[in-house]
Amino acid sequence: METPEVHIDVSGNMETPPDTKSGFNLSSFTNFSTRIPSLWELLRLSRQNIRPWSEFLQTSNFKTVANVSRLTNRIIRNLAYFQSNYLFVFLGLIVYCLLTSPLILIVLGAVFYACYKIKQISTPVAFFSKQLNTNQQCVAVGVASVPVLYLAGAGAVMFWVLGASFFVISLHAAFYNIDAIVTEDTETFLSETV
Repeated sequence: METPEVHIDVSGNMETPPDTKSGFNLSSFTNFSTRIPSLWELLRLSRQNIRPWSEFLQTSNFKTVANVSRLTNRIIRNLAYFQSNYLFVFLGLIVYCLLTSPLILIVLGAVFYACYKIKQISTPVAFFSKQLNTNQQCVAVGVASVPVLYLAGAGAVMFWVLGASFFVISLHAAFYNIDAIVTEDTETFLSETV
């Protein structure tokens, strides 16, 4: 007894499904830089959302809080409402530290001048049999300046700026009575912020 032969047509194009098991997707990684705003765009957006400094520094609104749950609520609301002001306080402390640390200012000026000259000349340089374009050369100058910045005291300045910013911002956020300026009608900013 012979069995009849069965012919099944399996021709066609097959595509493999994307690998969703690994968390790394190369196509989304290449578009990563297009989603990050530039530093100038971030500063422009923060400047548009800045609250009036007279409101930010109004001493009649500084009050203590009755309990811890109200304190945490006040801190969260102040951080959301005054986030642009807090960013400019942080940037102001950075500028203060740079102006009071002339050696760090000289090193940063030299790094920016070297990068400016590299961009102006815009010729590739051979380094260990590899061609470095202008962006890679600027990154190399920045990496080479890290030990000099460390010797100039940039590590201590960085920790001072972070500590002073945390101290000033947390004091303002803890003691500023946001209920005096934000009512339930104008509190839509909390739902709008991301």
